[in-house]
Amino acid sequence: MTALFIVVALAAGVAAGYLVRRYLVDTRLAGAQGEAQRVLRDAQREAETTIKEARLEAKEELHKIRSEVDADLRERRLELKTSEERVAQREEQLERRAAELERRDQQVFEREGQTAALAEQLKAAHAEQTAVLEHISGLTGAQAKEMLLREIEDDARHDMAKLVRSVEEEAKHEADRRARNILSLSIQRTAANHVAETTVSVVPLPSDDMKGRIIGREGRNIRALENLTGIDFIIDDTPEAVVLSGFDGVRREIARLTITKLLADGRIHPARIEEMYNQARAEIDATIEEAGEQACFDANVHGVAPELVKVLGRLKFRTSYGQNVLNHSIEVAHLAGIMANELGANPKIARRAGLLHDVGKAIDHEVDGSHGQISAQLARKYRETQSVVHAIEAHHQDVEPQTVEAVLVQAADAISAARPGARRETLEGYVKRLESLEKIAEAKKGVEKCYAMQAGREVRVMVKPAEVSDDAAVLLAREIAKEIEETLDYPGQIRVTVIRESRATELAK
Repeated sequence: MTALFIVVALAAGVAAGYLVRRYLVDTRLAGAQGEAQRVLRDAQREAETTIKEARLEAKEELHKIRSEVDADLRERRLELKTSEERVAQREEQLERRAAELERRDQQVFEREGQTAALAEQLKAAHAEQTAVLEHISGLTGAQAKEMLLREIEDDARHDMAKLVRSVEEEAKHEADRRARNILSLSIQRTAANHVAETTVSVVPLPSDDMKGRIIGREGRNIRALENLTGIDFIIDDTPEAVVLSGFDGVRREIARLTITKLLADGRIHPARIEEMYNQARAEIDATIEEAGEQACFDANVHGVAPELVKVLGRLKFRTSYGQNVLNHSIEVAHLAGIMANELGANPKIARRAGLLHDVGKAIDHEVDGSHGQISAQLARKYRETQSVVHAIEAHHQDVEPQTVEAVLVQAADAISAARPGARRETLEGYVKRLESLEKIAEAKKGVEKCYAMQAGREVRVMVKPAEVSDDAAVLLAREIAKEIEETLDYPGQIRVTVIRESRATELAK
């Protein structure tokens, strides 16, 4: 019973609690709804107030904008009115200008008519004047024009001759001064001291009895020597001497060394001759290589291919007009290098090309072509630079020189060859050179006599005074010098002197 009562009490408590809680919730809900309605009313009032204020501000802004637009429109209308007035003024000005141009066109048209009439009158007057002048002078217009042109041409030639003379004298003076300084410096710094060589060698004998032993029984020894060496052994009445004759310097030196060894050994027979010949040949090969290396060292040229050094060394036993080619090559290298330094060119290229410029002479009897072309081919074969190859190839004008170094090698080659005592010239070549010089000068119009003097280094030309004036003498000397330069090969300079009535005109080439 008690448990039931407790259960009923709990149920009644729960129901009462629920009702109380429900009442409290309803009370709070009613309060919240009232508060929400109050807030909503306040928000509506604020919104209405804001809207009213915004409408007032919009009306004020709109009124302001309208005022500004009205002011702008008034200003634009004023500007437009001003522009229209200016346009009207421009149109009025253009109309006035058009009227003025039309008036001027009319005046120009009238003047053109007057000018045409005057031109006709002038033409008729010119024709009448020309006819009167032709009648008075006895010349036609073409003849008078030709005479005038001839006089102008003579005056121009006279002025040209004076200008040529002035320019040539000034250029010659400056060129001579600079060239003299450079060449004198180059020559002084090289100062070569070798003279012409010959194509024969003389071997001294201890006694004349050795001549018989050299000849041998029935000449077998001398035949063996000549067959092995390729050199002529001349055994004559010359006391205690054997002369070796041959144009190949290497063969001649091998023969000289062979006979020297045989004389020192004392045993002379074909087998011994062949043995000594082989020894001499080996020694000469070593000498050639050593000479090539020494030449490179003396010329301050490095990095030359060993094969090319050997070919260069063979020039020690090669001569050109009696001048030792190896010494000549070293001298050219020094001269070209010094001149390159003075002129600001490349001295290494100049020295290298100067040393190798005649290397083809060592094998020119074995290969076809000029020694310049052969030298260039050898340099190209052993991988010398193109600038060096070009300078070598151009040193005798086989090709046109394109670099300063090529021209310097030409000049150094000419200086070394023209140095007194360096070379000998054959009588036949000497006479031909003199005849060629005189023939070139005698072929010119107005030349009376011509003489080649100072071993062909000066040409004196006597002209007819009636045919050659002083101005023409300048041009004649220039023509002769130019033709000599183009047609003849010569070392150094040739001075051309044209003499007219005790006056001389000189031009060096």
